[in-house]
Amino acid sequence: MRSHNRRNFLKGVGASLGASLLFSPFYDSIANAAPGKKPKRLLIFFTMGTAPSIWKPTSVSGETPTFSESTSPLAEIKEHIVMLDGLPSGSPSNNHGSADGLTGMGYYSNGPYGLISVDQFIVEKLKAAGTLGTPVEYVLLGADTAAGGGKTGFYKKDNLVPTASPVTAYSNLFSGVSQTPTSPNDNSAEERLRRRMSILDNLRGEITTLKGNLGSEQKYKLDLHLESLRQLEQRISSEAVGGGGGGGGSCTVPASPSGDMTNNLKANLLHLDIIVSAFACGMTRVAGIQWGSDQAMNVALDDVSLRGEEHNGMIHTGAPAHSDLIKLEKWLHVQFVDLVKKLKSIPEADGSGTLLDNTLVAWCRDMGDAPNHTQNEMKFVLASGTGGYLKTAPGGRFIRSSERHERVLLSLCDAMGVTDYAGFGDPALQAKSPLPGLAAT
Repeated sequence: MRSHNRRNFLKGVGASLGASLLFSPFYDSIANAAPGKKPKRLLIFFTMGTAPSIWKPTSVSGETPTFSESTSPLAEIKEHIVMLDGLPSGSPSNNHGSADGLTGMGYYSNGPYGLISVDQFIVEKLKAAGTLGTPVEYVLLGADTAAGGGKTGFYKKDNLVPTASPVTAYSNLFSGVSQTPTSPNDNSAEERLRRRMSILDNLRGEITTLKGNLGSEQKYKLDLHLESLRQLEQRISSEAVGGGGGGGGSCTVPASPSGDMTNNLKANLLHLDIIVSAFACGMTRVAGIQWGSDQAMNVALDDVSLRGEEHNGMIHTGAPAHSDLIKLEKWLHVQFVDLVKKLKSIPEADGSGTLLDNTLVAWCRDMGDAPNHTQNEMKFVLASGTGGYLKTAPGGRFIRSSERHERVLLSLCDAMGVTDYAGFGDPALQAKSPLPGLAAT
């Protein structure tokens, strides 16, 4: 996990964890998103490719899918999802080990960042615009992502290796951060108001002090911060008068990870909990998790009676039934569904809905047809909340498109308020724009 040092960040801004919580709504409000679209958090759920025969819906009526056995868990969150298929990469003959999945164009590099995955491109653009607004630039997690000598889907010039240990990930993000009080007295409305006002007063004084030695542009940005603090103070006071309103705090620091972390899949479940907590606490806006590597994933799931290795043991054997791969894919879909449900269950601290309402979750893969080693039909599952970025439908949506898969990655940029795509993907791609029909209008 590469990031700003959290303590240095907080010292430089002159704030505490409260600053990240208070500033996040402010940064969201000024990000350069298209009209009617809220800037989003982005969570990339990255796996190897799959067998098209087990992933595709058994039927489609209009855009409403009938889920296959391996994707059947998606029915539980169908109103939040869009499935995408048929999208070729710029190098459709590339296979395991190529970087196309999240970079849009294999190993081609002609931009200022070199070879870069969509998550890193978004972070760099938000940083350049001064709208990232969190103490941690991004979070990349994943156990055993070098399995079989493989690589990850995440790049910034070089291949990025996620943090493998949940204990290390937890320490990097939450070491020194106090637990949310559990005492009824500590959680009283009066105590919450006192803490919030204390944070506001401290921030206001420190920002005013910082202005003294800055240039006009930096002073202007700090004036915007001060204005945002005044607005927050008014809202907090209004909530206190009105009995608390809808802005209840959602930042609960999780307990330190425990249990058997030698099982990479179970370790990744702990990683998912850490990411959700990091989102709730305003620690980061961009996160990714990878399951295995592009060459192998060791599987030991006693709860579904499945053991083996994904690449050679499940993807390239058992055709055409792929019975073990169906079990694994179904288990992964359950984890994806549970992640979306967890985000949906947690209210935003500023009262703007749930974490899911302000997050785009993207299940991306390294290729579309893993048994045949091609990227002719790249596959995605995207999820967002009510009134979120995606155009959704009660029965779910399935879109089959012949457009380049890079246009889906550009939709992720668009969701995060990044509309300048220079430096990402294939410079020869003429339709350098998000995939039509994906975003809500």
